Amino acid sequence: MGTTEPRRRVAGRARIGWPKRPSLAGASFAVMVFSGAPLAAQQPVDSALAAAIASIRAIDDHAHPLVPDHQGVPPDSDYDALPLAAIPPFPLPARLDINDPVWASAWQALYHYPYHDSADAHGRQLLELKHAVFRTLGDSMPAWALDQMGTDVMIANRISMGAGLRGPRFRWLPYDDALLFPLNTADEAAVTPDVRSLYPRESRLLRRDLADLDLHAFPRTLDEYLARVVTPTLERQKQRGAVGIKFELAYLRPLDIGDPSRTTARAIYALHVAGTRPSHADYKTLEDFLFRYISREAGRLGLPVQIHCTDIAGGYYHVGGSDPLLLESVFNDSTLRGTRFILLHGGWPQVEHTLSLLAKPNVYVDLSLMNQMLPVHTLAAVLRLWLDEYPEKVLYGSDAFADHNDDLMGWPEGGLVAARTTRQALGVALTAMMRDGDISRARAVQLAQMVLRDNALAVYRLEAH
Repeated sequence: MGTTEPRRRVAGRARIGWPKRPSLAGASFAVMVFSGAPLAAQQPVDSALAAAIASIRAIDDHAHPLVPDHQGVPPDSDYDALPLAAIPPFPLPARLDINDPVWASAWQALYHYPYHDSADAHGRQLLELKHAVFRTLGDSMPAWALDQMGTDVMIANRISMGAGLRGPRFRWLPYDDALLFPLNTADEAAVTPDVRSLYPRESRLLRRDLADLDLHAFPRTLDEYLARVVTPTLERQKQRGAVGIKFELAYLRPLDIGDPSRTTARAIYALHVAGTRPSHADYKTLEDFLFRYISREAGRLGLPVQIHCTDIAGGYYHVGGSDPLLLESVFNDSTLRGTRFILLHGGWPQVEHTLSLLAKPNVYVDLSLMNQMLPVHTLAAVLRLWLDEYPEKVLYGSDAFADHNDDLMGWPEGGLVAARTTRQALGVALTAMMRDGDISRARAVQLAQMVLRDNALAVYRLEAH
């Protein structure tokens, strides 16, 4: 590991304070959040319930663990297809700032950090403490990190796996956005500064997929592209142990997925496969067709589909484009009812829209990132909103991530903060439900078990161990 200057979260981005939202997701939800916080503070979490929640070994359905560093080996670069470090600096929510006390608390627990703050002067000492732990643990460091979080299994969103990230505790979930972009993306990449470096990354990843299939050029027709590239890539991912696939499409464009015909998509592909630039409208049409095709094939192969769905990240990010309701036509597609979809990050802040979509038989939601950026009582209000109606649809995830193993806010810290916040929020929400007479303590423990473990086992069809 290097001894470079300490890195801060998201490639050194400084936080710019966001204005407070007057409403989180409608007046009724705002009342739940703001009236519930002081009440919960006066009525502590049921102690027996808290003990039960603490004992559950969680399944983390969405994280980005890093391969441990090795001398002479380039740093891990397969941890994300579209890393945040590739995007120009943008504002972060307050709790994701390095100065929030949750991070010093995590450093204390993981590395015996002796301070209660994150003053710049302490950064190098923190790195030295982290490096000492990582050197001692070597390739066992990722499993050690899971133990600190109380996590049994972590589903790793990565391009590929690597040393220290082996089953059964780490399971692979790759990205398939690159398959949406077989044509020239130069005009797409010029839309905003955020996507300027992202589309070339997708192009490189697609070339990597082609090479894995021993192909050196794109097939000349769409039908050949589907038969020789798309389906074989998904099948190879399944054979290599993938338990699902992921789309990060909202980083690149809105999630309003149309339903064009194959005939229309064929014509666009044939016209531009030689390298000419399609119009934005034509490219969107092709992407929409491919998204549904890929999702349909994923369902055939038993691979759930994760979709990035929240109002960050990027200074030019299309906030309205990540509203989960934009995906309703996909979830209503009768040919996609065999595909399980997981809305990552809860669709925050449109959590009531997410609630409406949970009525669809093949739609689920996870808590990832919300449990890093939201305080306990805000997350507890969201949990109660969902658990009152669809408890079998809510999954725990952390979105633990970092760009480097020597980031001050690394993926073990993110995972620990997410795990602690989720367990505390579950305690607050379920205790309130018990005191309101909605559920018994036994049912509260069962719901916690479902959120932290059992729902993920069912959705991803994992075997308990």
